[in-house]
Amino acid sequence: MNITIEQITALAAIPEDLHDAFLRVAKGLTERAEYPSEKALGLFAQMLENPKKFAYSKNKVTNLAQKIYELQKQGIEIKLTDEGLAYIPKEEFMQIDEKPKALPSEFGLRDENVAYKIFGESFIEQGALNQMNTAVSLPISVAGALMPDAHQGYGLPIGGVLATEADKIIPYAVGVDIACRMCLSVFDVSADIFKREPHLLKRTLLENTKFGMGGETARKSDTSVMDKPEWTATKIIRDLKDKAYRQLGTSGTGNHFVEWGLLEVAEQDDLLNLPAGTYLALLSHSGSRGFGGTIAGHYSKIAMQKTVLPKQAAHLAWLDLNTEEGQEYWIAMNLAGDYASANHHEIHAKIAKAISERPLLMVENHHNFAWKEQFNGKEVLVHRKGATPAGANDLGIIPGSMTAPGFVVRGLGNTNSINSASHGAGRLMSRTAAFNSVTKNSMNKILNEHDIELIGGDLDEAPMVYKDINDVISAQTDLVKVLAKFTPKIVRMADANRKEGRED
Repeated sequence: MNITIEQITALAAIPEDLHDAFLRVAKGLTERAEYPSEKALGLFAQMLENPKKFAYSKNKVTNLAQKIYELQKQGIEIKLTDEGLAYIPKEEFMQIDEKPKALPSEFGLRDENVAYKIFGESFIEQGALNQMNTAVSLPISVAGALMPDAHQGYGLPIGGVLATEADKIIPYAVGVDIACRMCLSVFDVSADIFKREPHLLKRTLLENTKFGMGGETARKSDTSVMDKPEWTATKIIRDLKDKAYRQLGTSGTGNHFVEWGLLEVAEQDDLLNLPAGTYLALLSHSGSRGFGGTIAGHYSKIAMQKTVLPKQAAHLAWLDLNTEEGQEYWIAMNLAGDYASANHHEIHAKIAKAISERPLLMVENHHNFAWKEQFNGKEVLVHRKGATPAGANDLGIIPGSMTAPGFVVRGLGNTNSINSASHGAGRLMSRTAAFNSVTKNSMNKILNEHDIELIGGDLDEAPMVYKDINDVISAQTDLVKVLAKFTPKIVRMADANRKEGRED
């Protein structure tokens, strides 16, 4: 039975210019999705009561919700009638000022941890193991895994993968640099370009990259990411938009880089779809800049205020996605993902134009993010903090250090790792330890031995502070298949006097 406009307007005073849109969606719900009329009307009522929630999540009424939310932002409120309110559980439609002030919820840890798999255990530091043991003892934890590049961080170790209940998200398990990611462009240019035109390659990095806290660019290639409606979703996002625009196309500090190198493809693979051979390639590593960092700090603080845990687990406080704060973080995290991707695309597009080439292929992946996924037949939220998605046939990039190769890999979909792999080689020593033990002479010696030209960089990113990438790859042959090897040649990083400590 078709839903009539009279039934819809009985829920609320819907503006007349939206009547046709509501009827079209109603028809889709009842005919294509086979919703009973009562269920469809209930969905409309829930959307009208909380259009913001429905406007920024993928659902069957997203477009309608965005229109209603736009009206709400213009001061035009569409209130539910008594008939509309009847579709909403009472606790969901109480006015904000009627709600008692939410008190922090205190939680203990499980007596027995959720069992988890460790890859490369022989070269993982005890601090990372301790942090992972704490993470899998959370009452919301469903599964965990530790990658072979793991080392200690805040809350969840870098290289930690944690699946939680589907509506619980841990900001510190996503990471401080939300959506930190890799991006690789492959060009049909022969290897001898490093002998023929090394100055061109070096100049393209110098002229088309900016690093560090103050890094901004005036020249943009594609700013379409800034047109996304999510930039108006919350006050904190709106306040950060201008800075995000100025930083679009820039890279961070610490281990972030843009580098030229050679990609060796030993044999053609249907997923990579490149003939065997050696190619010029551009590889970048960075994330969502000041936008993501500010979002992470803001919502981590809120999570720790609302979810009180024992001291050793304090940084693993979570937000409930059914709350306003949880939805706000979810919107901001996903926007940070789109923004981080756009940052890489901006850099790659400018550099490709500078060498008058178009890439044959681009490979990219996040490694600081949370995804809704299926695990053992149920929906969970998978936090990968310094871990690469490695579901069946996922393409990913696992870099080494500035003198060690990186690898393009095909995910094998191993459930023991929660469909994940390492995000790099992983640190052998902290940044403080690196500054205390590595000298400029020792770093330059190893760079010269490997014929690497470094622009910027500092001692805390010296090659010797990282694990052997070959050992790390060997520890995860059940997780990924190597499709190609990337060898760095010209590396651009933040200048030493513009560095700040990074967690990953």
